[in-house]
Amino acid sequence: MRKLLLLGMLAGVMTNITAAQRHVEGNPAGKVRVVAYEDLACSDCADFRKMLDEKLLPKYGGAVGFEHRDFPLAKHVWARKAAIAARFIEDTAGGEKGMRFRRDILASIKQVNTTGPDPWIAEWGTKNGVDPAKLVSAQEDKKYAGLVEKDFQDGVARGVSKTPTVFVEGVPFVETFTFEQVSKAIDEALAR
Repeated sequence: MRKLLLLGMLAGVMTNITAAQRHVEGNPAGKVRVVAYEDLACSDCADFRKMLDEKLLPKYGGAVGFEHRDFPLAKHVWARKAAIAARFIEDTAGGEKGMRFRRDILASIKQVNTTGPDPWIAEWGTKNGVDPAKLVSAQEDKKYAGLVEKDFQDGVARGVSKTPTVFVEGVPFVETFTFEQVSKAIDEALAR
């Protein structure tokens, strides 16, 4: 009974988020979907991002959809603001620019921790053709905050508590894992 209730809650959360609100790299129509819950201030998420760019996307990008979901942890004080800024960029400047923001901020965690999120985000906006004042003010936008919160609650319903948590067809990989582990799970899913 409890399992059915949890599945029902998860289905309810998932139906409230449209496909347009998901950020997918690789093949969105691929028969295998990898779902990654990420925190944009998380060094382990930065390591996963590097693995994704250097190994997973080149090997599986044509056959697998890599879906990113926001899971900002409370211990990372600026992670939620960064996720909201990413949502604003995706909505106003397009998904590819939003993914560039996500890549760049994960690669710049130490710098953001030093300067603070607002100056880094404003500078990123200036360099990438996104109005920096609108980008910084969008971090208070309830619409984008709601989208981030939906992802977060979806993760909680799936038992996510650490980042990154990556699901390959339901099989979880949590925090630190190797390319070989994830690759094996993807290969098995593709073979089914």
